[in-house]
Amino acid sequence: MTSHAIRHVRVTPIAFRDPPLLNAAGIHEPWALRSIIEIETDSGLVGINESYGDLPMLEALAKAAPALTGLSPWALNEMDTRVAALVAPRQMSASEFLGQQVSLAPGTHVSKTVAKVISAFEVAMMDLQGQLANAPVVDLLGGAARPAVPFSAYLFFKYAEHIDKPYAPDPFGEGITPGQMVAQARRMIDQYGFKSIKLKAGALPPEQEVAAMRALAQAFPGAPLRIDPNANWTVATSLQVVEQLRGVLEYYEDPTPGLEGMAAVAAACDVPLATNMVVTDLKEFRRNAEMGCPVKIVLSDHHYWGGLRATQRLALMCETFGLGLSMHSNSHLGISLMAMTHLAASVPLLSYACDTHYPWQDDEVVQGGRLQFEDGSLRVTSTPGLGVQIDREALARLYDNYLNTGIRNRDDLGQMRKYDPGFTGHQPRF
Repeated sequence: MTSHAIRHVRVTPIAFRDPPLLNAAGIHEPWALRSIIEIETDSGLVGINESYGDLPMLEALAKAAPALTGLSPWALNEMDTRVAALVAPRQMSASEFLGQQVSLAPGTHVSKTVAKVISAFEVAMMDLQGQLANAPVVDLLGGAARPAVPFSAYLFFKYAEHIDKPYAPDPFGEGITPGQMVAQARRMIDQYGFKSIKLKAGALPPEQEVAAMRALAQAFPGAPLRIDPNANWTVATSLQVVEQLRGVLEYYEDPTPGLEGMAAVAAACDVPLATNMVVTDLKEFRRNAEMGCPVKIVLSDHHYWGGLRATQRLALMCETFGLGLSMHSNSHLGISLMAMTHLAASVPLLSYACDTHYPWQDDEVVQGGRLQFEDGSLRVTSTPGLGVQIDREALARLYDNYLNTGIRNRDDLGQMRKYDPGFTGHQPRF
């Protein structure tokens, strides 16, 4: 009888081009880091996934990988237990502590290490399960509640090219003025068909960002609009901005730091607040509920929530408490995008179009190249597992990028200091 026990875990770090996108913490470096996870069974089947690729994550994955040896691909609960026993949250160094003060999302925080590693292995194991059952991952999650998942145009203020100039500028060009942001949105919507628009804010003075939002509202009448300053505004500024954008916003994402700050904004604001920063696990979910749910929309991210099953539990909690649900994104390629799609397709409660950075990346690691959006949505695959396979030549090339970039940890703050040596990244800054 063929054995399908796990015999080996391979983790390959990769790097791919990333544009000079501005945010509250600084600016994206020229190269984004990810890891490609492959879990192989005795029978030769391989399940795949994509996750974070910074050095602490790679070290945690390497530490936990031996725990999977001999496990069945179906033994997700046992995998959870083994990983949690091996990968305990560690103490931060002084430099890491500083980085946490200007972090954009909890995916960078060491407290999420266990959840991140569990998620990294869970998705690859579920890809294996799908191959064994001859079923797509969405069916393992209960079946598709929708055949395709809507995504949103994700706009960034940006420079035309990196100060380092390691490669040719991206085709979007500069995005600073309202007119440039409208052109950025139009290019993205024309190419992908997105129906809603999100603006990453918190990078420029608020009045400039308000002007951009007003220009977008005028250029795309009726399109749902969101703004996300990544907690870089005070409560007072948050309330001033939302008043200036009255009638414009679909939801207001993380305008100010902390759940207490969000509650203060919610008390004086009739636009629903969304977050991927202050409700990032079920303990924080409970605290939000105990405060009367000032946060009305949770933007999940299976990469740091603990996987696909954990996000399904979150969806049930959101439904129970009358909260909305959608998805957060980070710089990623097609394996992550397809995992997000299977998950979002399986969740009956999906209140808003999901975030994705995918239009900002021009590379890919899956066979067949870039995944194709249809009318702003991505269709969930019906083939076994995730429905994508690794392109070995592309993986080798992106691994070579990793070896040659010299970047081992994301550092938006350090990159911004190349443009502005006095930049502190202090939050809230406005």
